[in-house]
Amino acid sequence: MKTNKKNKPKKQSLKPTLKILQKEVAFLHGVIDILSKAEALVTLLQQLSKLLADFINADSCLIYLLSDTKTDLVLFGAYPPHPNQIGKVRLETGHGITGWVAAHREPAVLCGNAYKDPRFKFVKNIPEDKYEALLSVPIMLDSNPSGVVNIFNKKSTKFTSSHVGILTNIANHISSAIERMRLEQVANNKEKQIEVIVKLSTTIVSGMYLKEILQLIVTMSAQMMNSKICSLMLLNEKTGELKIEATQSLSDEYKMKPPINIAKSVAGKSIIEKRSIVVADVTKDPNYTYPEIAKKEGLRSMLAVPMIFKNKPIGVINCYTTVEHDFSFDEKNLLSTIANQAAVAIVNTRLIEEANVTKEALETRKLIDRAKGILMRSKNMNEEEAFRFLQRQAMDLRRTMKDIAEAVLLSEGIRKANP
Repeated sequence: MKTNKKNKPKKQSLKPTLKILQKEVAFLHGVIDILSKAEALVTLLQQLSKLLADFINADSCLIYLLSDTKTDLVLFGAYPPHPNQIGKVRLETGHGITGWVAAHREPAVLCGNAYKDPRFKFVKNIPEDKYEALLSVPIMLDSNPSGVVNIFNKKSTKFTSSHVGILTNIANHISSAIERMRLEQVANNKEKQIEVIVKLSTTIVSGMYLKEILQLIVTMSAQMMNSKICSLMLLNEKTGELKIEATQSLSDEYKMKPPINIAKSVAGKSIIEKRSIVVADVTKDPNYTYPEIAKKEGLRSMLAVPMIFKNKPIGVINCYTTVEHDFSFDEKNLLSTIANQAAVAIVNTRLIEEANVTKEALETRKLIDRAKGILMRSKNMNEEEAFRFLQRQAMDLRRTMKDIAEAVLLSEGIRKANP
Protein backbone atom coordinates (compact mmCIF):
# COMPACT_ATOMS: atom_id res chain seq x y z
CA MET A 1 0.00 0.00 0.00
CA LYS A 2 1.39 3.34 -1.05
CA THR A 3 1.63 6.13 1.44
CA ASN A 4 0.08 9.38 0.37
CA LYS A 5 2.92 11.93 0.41
CA LYS A 6 0.41 14.71 0.90
CA ASN A 7 -0.73 13.19 4.20
CA LYS A 8 2.79 12.48 5.43
CA PRO A 9 3.67 14.74 8.41
CA LYS A 10 6.34 17.32 7.61
CA LYS A 11 9.51 17.40 9.64
CA GLN A 12 9.88 20.68 11.48
CA SER A 13 13.13 22.48 10.76
CA LEU A 14 15.37 22.73 13.83
CA LYS A 15 17.60 25.36 12.30
CA PRO A 16 15.80 28.45 13.76
CA THR A 17 15.76 26.87 17.23
CA LEU A 18 19.42 25.89 16.96
CA LYS A 19 20.35 29.40 15.86
CA ILE A 20 18.58 30.88 18.89
CA LEU A 21 20.29 28.40 21.22
CA GLN A 22 23.67 29.06 19.64
CA LYS A 23 23.12 32.79 20.02
CA GLU A 24 22.17 32.35 23.69
CA VAL A 25 25.23 30.19 24.30
CA ALA A 26 27.44 32.80 22.62
CA PHE A 27 25.84 35.47 24.80
CA LEU A 28 26.45 33.48 27.98
CA HIS A 29 30.07 32.99 26.95
CA GLY A 30 30.26 36.77 26.56
CA VAL A 31 28.79 37.20 30.06
CA ILE A 32 31.34 34.78 31.51
CA ASP A 33 34.16 36.66 29.77
CA ILE A 34 32.93 39.99 31.19
CA LEU A 35 32.59 38.51 34.68
CA SER A 36 36.14 37.22 34.59
CA LYS A 37 37.51 40.68 33.80
CA ALA A 38 35.16 43.24 35.38
CA GLU A 39 36.41 44.56 38.72
CA ALA A 40 33.43 46.79 39.58
CA LEU A 41 29.66 46.37 39.40
CA VAL A 42 29.20 49.49 37.24
CA THR A 43 31.79 48.23 34.75
CA LEU A 44 30.07 44.85 34.62
CA LEU A 45 26.63 46.32 33.94
CA GLN A 46 27.92 48.80 31.38
CA GLN A 47 29.41 45.93 29.39
CA LEU A 48 26.34 43.73 29.89
CA SER A 49 24.03 46.46 28.59
CA LYS A 50 26.00 46.63 25.33
CA LEU A 51 26.02 42.84 25.07
CA LEU A 52 22.24 42.73 25.57
CA ALA A 53 21.56 45.49 23.03
CA ASP A 54 23.63 43.64 20.43
CA PHE A 55 21.96 40.34 21.28
CA ILE A 56 18.41 41.68 20.91
CA ASN A 57 19.34 43.98 17.99
CA ALA A 58 18.11 46.96 20.01
CA ASP A 59 19.02 50.64 19.82
CA SER A 60 19.53 50.91 23.57
CA CYS A 61 19.64 48.97 26.82
CA LEU A 62 19.32 50.30 30.36
CA ILE A 63 19.88 48.18 33.47
CA TYR A 64 18.48 49.27 36.83
CA LEU A 65 19.23 47.63 40.18
CA LEU A 66 17.17 47.80 43.35
CA SER A 67 18.80 50.05 45.95
CA ASP A 68 19.83 48.85 49.41
CA THR A 69 16.67 50.37 50.86
CA LYS A 70 14.52 48.49 48.29
CA THR A 71 12.53 51.69 47.74
CA ASP A 72 13.96 52.74 44.38
CA LEU A 73 15.77 51.53 41.28
CA VAL A 74 19.14 53.00 40.36
CA LEU A 75 20.59 53.17 36.85
CA PHE A 76 23.80 51.13 36.82
CA GLY A 77 24.25 50.15 33.18
CA ALA A 78 23.52 51.93 29.91
CA TYR A 79 24.21 51.45 26.22
CA PRO A 80 24.84 53.80 24.54
CA PRO A 81 26.72 55.06 27.63
CA HIS A 82 25.20 57.76 29.84
CA PRO A 83 28.17 58.45 32.20
CA ASN A 84 26.57 61.50 33.81
CA GLN A 85 23.42 59.57 34.72
CA ILE A 86 24.94 56.34 36.09
CA GLY A 87 24.24 56.08 39.81
CA LYS A 88 22.16 59.27 39.74
CA VAL A 89 18.95 58.36 37.93
CA ARG A 90 16.58 56.85 40.48
CA LEU A 91 13.05 55.54 39.92
CA GLU A 92 10.73 54.77 42.80
CA THR A 93 9.56 51.17 42.93
CA GLY A 94 6.05 51.07 41.53
CA HIS A 95 6.46 54.35 39.62
CA GLY A 96 6.90 54.53 35.86
CA ILE A 97 7.03 51.49 33.62
CA THR A 98 10.36 50.34 35.09
CA GLY A 99 9.05 50.66 38.64
CA TRP A 100 5.83 48.89 37.64
CA VAL A 101 7.79 45.93 36.21
CA ALA A 102 9.80 45.60 39.44
CA ALA A 103 6.73 45.88 41.66
CA HIS A 104 4.56 43.47 39.63
CA ARG A 105 7.42 41.11 38.76
CA GLU A 106 6.25 40.76 35.17
CA PRO A 107 7.35 42.10 31.78
CA ALA A 108 5.96 45.18 30.04
CA VAL A 109 5.75 44.98 26.25
CA LEU A 110 5.16 48.26 24.39
CA CYS A 111 5.65 47.90 20.65
CA GLY A 112 4.89 51.54 19.84
CA ASN A 113 4.13 54.91 21.48
CA ALA A 114 5.73 53.71 24.72
CA TYR A 115 5.78 57.24 26.13
CA LYS A 116 1.97 57.40 25.83
CA ASP A 117 1.42 54.46 28.17
CA PRO A 118 -0.39 55.61 31.37
CA ARG A 119 2.34 54.01 33.48
CA PHE A 120 5.06 56.02 31.73
CA LYS A 121 7.07 58.55 33.74
CA PHE A 122 9.49 60.92 32.03
CA VAL A 123 13.09 60.83 33.27
CA LYS A 124 15.23 63.91 32.69
CA ASN A 125 18.34 63.49 30.49
CA ILE A 126 17.40 59.98 29.33
CA PRO A 127 16.92 60.14 25.52
CA GLU A 128 15.36 56.66 25.45
CA ASP A 129 12.18 58.14 26.92
CA LYS A 130 11.40 59.45 23.43
CA TYR A 131 11.82 56.07 21.72
CA GLU A 132 8.81 54.27 20.32
CA ALA A 133 9.30 50.68 21.51
CA LEU A 134 10.14 49.33 24.95
CA LEU A 135 10.54 45.83 26.29
CA SER A 136 11.07 45.72 30.05
CA VAL A 137 11.64 42.58 32.12
CA PRO A 138 12.43 42.09 35.82
CA ILE A 139 15.73 40.65 37.00
CA MET A 140 14.67 37.99 39.47
CA LEU A 141 16.74 36.38 42.20
CA ASP A 142 15.18 33.68 44.40
CA SER A 143 11.67 34.78 43.37
CA ASN A 144 12.41 38.39 44.35
CA PRO A 145 13.10 41.32 42.00
CA SER A 146 16.64 42.67 42.13
CA GLY A 147 16.46 44.95 39.11
CA VAL A 148 15.00 45.61 35.66
CA VAL A 149 16.34 45.36 32.10
CA ASN A 150 14.91 47.78 29.55
CA ILE A 151 15.36 47.31 25.80
CA PHE A 152 14.52 50.27 23.53
CA ASN A 153 14.05 50.77 19.80
CA LYS A 154 13.70 54.16 18.16
CA LYS A 155 11.03 52.85 15.81
CA SER A 156 7.96 50.72 16.52
CA THR A 157 8.96 47.09 16.96
CA LYS A 158 6.81 43.99 17.11
CA PHE A 159 8.17 42.33 20.24
CA THR A 160 7.09 38.68 20.24
CA SER A 161 6.68 36.18 23.05
CA SER A 162 10.01 34.79 21.89
CA HIS A 163 11.69 38.16 22.54
CA VAL A 164 10.13 38.30 26.00
CA GLY A 165 11.15 34.72 26.79
CA ILE A 166 14.73 35.20 25.63
CA LEU A 167 15.24 38.47 27.54
CA THR A 168 13.62 37.02 30.68
CA ASN A 169 15.85 33.96 30.45
CA ILE A 170 18.95 36.14 30.05
CA ALA A 171 17.91 38.42 32.93
CA ASN A 172 17.57 35.39 35.20
CA HIS A 173 20.95 34.07 34.05
CA ILE A 174 22.78 37.28 34.93
CA SER A 175 20.96 37.90 38.24
CA SER A 176 23.19 35.59 40.28
CA ALA A 177 26.33 37.06 38.70
CA ILE A 178 25.17 40.60 39.49
CA GLU A 179 24.29 39.66 43.06
CA ARG A 180 27.64 37.98 43.59
CA MET A 181 29.48 41.10 42.49
CA ARG A 182 27.20 43.27 44.63
CA LEU A 183 28.03 41.13 47.65
CA GLU A 184 31.74 41.38 46.86
CA GLN A 185 31.40 45.17 46.65
CA VAL A 186 29.52 45.27 49.96
CA ALA A 187 32.22 43.07 51.53
CA ASN A 188 34.95 45.38 50.21
CA ASN A 189 33.13 48.41 51.60
CA LYS A 190 32.75 46.70 54.98
CA GLU A 191 36.43 45.82 54.95
CA LYS A 192 37.28 49.48 54.29
CA GLN A 193 34.99 50.55 57.11
CA ILE A 194 36.68 48.12 59.50
CA GLU A 195 40.10 49.49 58.47
CA VAL A 196 38.91 53.02 59.22
CA ILE A 197 37.46 52.01 62.58
CA VAL A 198 40.70 50.24 63.54
CA LYS A 199 42.85 53.23 62.54
CA LEU A 200 40.65 55.71 64.34
CA SER A 201 40.31 53.48 67.39
CA THR A 202 44.09 53.30 67.55
CA THR A 203 44.33 57.09 67.63
CA ILE A 204 42.05 57.19 70.68
CA VAL A 205 44.83 55.73 72.82
CA SER A 206 47.81 56.84 70.74
CA GLY A 207 48.65 60.01 72.64
CA MET A 208 48.77 62.00 69.39
CA TYR A 209 48.04 65.71 69.52
CA LEU A 210 44.62 66.94 68.41
CA LYS A 211 45.96 68.69 65.30
CA GLU A 212 47.62 65.47 64.11
CA ILE A 213 44.46 63.43 64.72
CA LEU A 214 42.26 65.90 62.82
CA GLN A 215 44.62 65.80 59.83
CA LEU A 216 44.62 62.00 59.90
CA ILE A 217 40.80 61.97 59.89
CA VAL A 218 40.44 64.23 56.83
CA THR A 219 43.15 62.35 54.94
CA MET A 220 41.46 58.99 55.55
CA SER A 221 38.02 60.42 54.76
CA ALA A 222 39.20 61.84 51.42
CA GLN A 223 40.80 58.53 50.47
CA MET A 224 37.80 56.42 51.45
CA MET A 225 35.27 58.72 49.77
CA ASN A 226 37.37 59.41 46.65
CA SER A 227 36.85 63.07 47.50
CA LYS A 228 38.85 65.97 46.03
CA ILE A 229 38.52 68.00 49.21
CA CYS A 230 37.52 66.89 52.68
CA SER A 231 37.35 69.31 55.59
CA LEU A 232 36.74 68.92 59.30
CA MET A 233 35.07 71.76 61.17
CA LEU A 234 34.80 72.01 64.95
CA LEU A 235 31.93 73.70 66.76
CA ASN A 236 32.51 76.67 69.05
CA GLU A 237 29.54 76.43 71.39
CA LYS A 238 30.00 79.98 72.73
CA THR A 239 29.86 81.69 69.33
CA GLY A 240 27.70 79.11 67.55
CA GLU A 241 30.23 78.94 64.71
CA LEU A 242 32.01 76.21 62.78
CA LYS A 243 35.65 76.68 61.85
CA ILE A 244 37.85 74.59 59.56
CA GLU A 245 40.46 72.86 61.72
CA ALA A 246 41.82 70.36 59.18
CA THR A 247 41.70 69.80 55.41
CA GLN A 248 43.89 68.16 52.80
CA SER A 249 43.19 71.05 50.40
CA LEU A 250 46.32 72.86 49.21
CA SER A 251 44.48 76.13 48.63
CA ASP A 252 45.20 78.85 51.20
CA GLU A 253 41.93 80.58 50.29
CA TYR A 254 39.97 77.44 51.17
CA LYS A 255 41.97 76.78 54.34
CA MET A 256 41.47 80.36 55.56
CA LYS A 257 37.71 80.48 55.03
CA PRO A 258 36.17 82.46 57.92
CA PRO A 259 34.03 80.60 60.49
CA ILE A 260 30.41 80.03 59.50
CA ASN A 261 27.27 80.45 61.57
CA ILE A 262 25.52 77.12 62.19
CA ALA A 263 22.13 78.78 61.69
CA LYS A 264 23.07 80.04 58.24
CA SER A 265 24.98 77.20 56.60
CA VAL A 266 24.65 73.71 55.15
CA ALA A 267 27.22 72.26 57.58
CA GLY A 268 25.38 74.01 60.42
CA LYS A 269 22.12 72.41 59.35
CA SER A 270 23.82 69.03 59.62
CA ILE A 271 24.85 69.94 63.19
CA ILE A 272 21.43 71.26 64.22
CA GLU A 273 19.45 68.37 62.72
CA LYS A 274 22.08 65.75 63.64
CA ARG A 275 21.91 64.07 60.23
CA SER A 276 23.72 63.84 56.89
CA ILE A 277 23.04 66.65 54.43
CA VAL A 278 23.66 66.35 50.67
CA VAL A 279 23.98 69.33 48.32
CA ALA A 280 23.88 68.48 44.61
CA ASP A 281 25.69 71.66 43.52
CA VAL A 282 27.28 73.95 46.12
CA THR A 283 27.90 76.65 43.52
CA LYS A 284 24.13 77.08 43.09
CA ASP A 285 22.71 76.26 46.52
CA PRO A 286 21.57 79.48 48.29
CA ASN A 287 22.40 78.01 51.71
CA TYR A 288 26.05 77.35 50.88
CA THR A 289 28.15 80.11 52.44
CA TYR A 290 31.08 80.46 50.02
CA PRO A 291 29.98 79.50 46.46
CA GLU A 292 32.68 81.64 44.81
CA ILE A 293 35.47 79.76 46.62
CA ALA A 294 33.76 76.48 45.62
CA LYS A 295 33.80 77.58 41.95
CA LYS A 296 37.51 78.42 42.11
CA GLU A 297 38.26 75.06 43.73
CA GLY A 298 36.16 73.16 41.18
CA LEU A 299 33.79 71.74 43.81
CA ARG A 300 30.32 70.48 42.96
CA SER A 301 28.46 68.05 45.24
CA MET A 302 28.85 67.99 49.02
CA LEU A 303 28.12 65.50 51.79
CA ALA A 304 28.12 66.91 55.32
CA VAL A 305 28.02 64.50 58.28
CA PRO A 306 27.90 65.62 61.93
CA MET A 307 30.36 64.31 64.51
CA ILE A 308 28.35 63.45 67.60
CA PHE A 309 29.55 62.23 71.00
CA LYS A 310 26.95 61.12 73.55
CA ASN A 311 24.22 62.91 71.58
CA LYS A 312 26.23 66.13 71.62
CA PRO A 313 27.49 67.52 68.28
CA ILE A 314 31.13 68.61 68.30
CA GLY A 315 31.72 69.30 64.62
CA VAL A 316 31.13 68.19 61.04
CA ILE A 317 33.01 66.42 58.24
CA ASN A 318 32.44 67.73 54.70
CA CYS A 319 33.36 65.78 51.56
CA TYR A 320 33.22 67.30 48.07
CA THR A 321 33.25 65.89 44.53
CA THR A 322 34.34 67.65 41.34
CA VAL A 323 31.24 66.53 39.39
CA GLU A 324 27.61 66.40 40.44
CA HIS A 325 27.19 63.22 42.46
CA ASP A 326 24.28 61.53 44.23
CA PHE A 327 25.87 60.10 47.38
CA SER A 328 24.72 56.52 47.95
CA PHE A 329 23.47 54.95 51.17
CA ASP A 330 26.82 53.13 51.51
CA GLU A 331 28.79 56.36 51.10
CA LYS A 332 26.71 58.15 53.71
CA ASN A 333 27.04 55.18 56.05
CA LEU A 334 30.82 55.05 55.54
CA LEU A 335 31.32 58.75 56.32
CA SER A 336 28.99 58.45 59.32
CA THR A 337 31.16 55.61 60.62
CA ILE A 338 34.24 57.80 60.25
CA ALA A 339 32.48 60.75 61.90
CA ASN A 340 31.35 58.70 64.91
CA GLN A 341 34.82 57.29 65.50
CA ALA A 342 36.36 60.72 64.92
CA ALA A 343 34.09 62.23 67.58
CA VAL A 344 35.37 59.72 70.15
CA ALA A 345 39.00 60.34 69.15
CA ILE A 346 38.60 64.13 69.33
CA VAL A 347 36.86 64.13 72.73
CA ASN A 348 39.39 61.68 74.14
CA THR A 349 42.34 63.74 72.85
CA ARG A 350 40.86 66.93 74.26
CA LEU A 351 40.52 65.29 77.66
CA ILE A 352 44.12 64.06 77.53
CA GLU A 353 45.39 67.49 76.51
CA GLU A 354 43.33 69.18 79.22
CA ALA A 355 44.69 66.71 81.77
CA ASN A 356 48.24 67.41 80.58
CA VAL A 357 47.66 71.16 80.85
CA THR A 358 46.29 70.72 84.37
CA LYS A 359 49.25 68.52 85.32
CA GLU A 360 51.68 71.05 83.84
CA ALA A 361 49.97 73.90 85.70
CA LEU A 362 50.16 71.97 88.97
CA GLU A 363 53.86 71.20 88.51
CA THR A 364 54.55 74.86 87.64
CA ARG A 365 52.65 75.99 90.73
CA LYS A 366 54.76 73.71 92.92
CA LEU A 367 57.99 75.07 91.42
CA ILE A 368 56.85 78.67 91.93
CA ASP A 369 55.88 77.95 95.54
CA ARG A 370 59.30 76.43 96.22
CA ALA A 371 61.04 79.42 94.55
CA LYS A 372 58.93 81.85 96.60
CA GLY A 373 59.96 80.01 99.76
CA ILE A 374 63.64 80.41 98.90
CA LEU A 375 63.23 84.14 98.15
CA MET A 376 61.25 84.69 101.36
CA ARG A 377 64.08 83.11 103.39
CA SER A 378 67.08 84.49 101.52
CA LYS A 379 65.81 88.03 100.79
CA ASN A 380 63.40 88.53 103.71
CA MET A 381 60.43 88.94 101.35
CA ASN A 382 56.84 88.19 102.15
CA GLU A 383 54.89 85.83 99.85
CA GLU A 384 53.39 88.60 97.72
CA GLU A 385 56.76 90.32 97.26
CA ALA A 386 58.41 87.02 96.29
CA PHE A 387 55.68 86.32 93.70
CA ARG A 388 55.97 89.82 92.22
CA PHE A 389 59.75 89.41 92.03
CA LEU A 390 59.38 86.20 90.00
CA GLN A 391 56.72 87.81 87.84
CA ARG A 392 58.87 90.90 87.13
CA GLN A 393 61.91 88.78 86.26
CA ALA A 394 59.80 86.73 83.83
CA MET A 395 58.56 89.89 82.10
CA ASP A 396 61.99 91.54 81.93
CA LEU A 397 63.73 88.43 80.60
CA ARG A 398 60.77 87.38 78.44
CA ARG A 399 60.71 83.94 79.99
CA THR A 400 57.97 81.94 81.68
CA MET A 401 57.36 81.98 85.43
CA LYS A 402 58.32 78.31 85.38
CA ASP A 403 61.74 79.12 83.84
CA ILE A 404 62.45 81.81 86.47
CA ALA A 405 61.36 79.50 89.31
CA GLU A 406 63.64 76.72 88.00
CA ALA A 407 66.52 79.23 87.83
CA VAL A 408 65.96 80.24 91.47
CA LEU A 409 65.91 76.56 92.51
CA LEU A 410 69.06 75.86 90.48
CA SER A 411 70.86 78.85 92.07
CA GLU A 412 69.85 77.68 95.53
CA GLY A 413 71.08 74.18 94.74
CA ILE A 414 74.45 75.53 93.60
CA ARG A 415 74.70 77.73 96.70
CA LYS A 416 74.08 74.79 99.03
CA ALA A 417 76.55 72.63 97.11
CA ASN A 418 79.20 75.35 97.44
CA PRO A 419 78.71 76.99 100.86
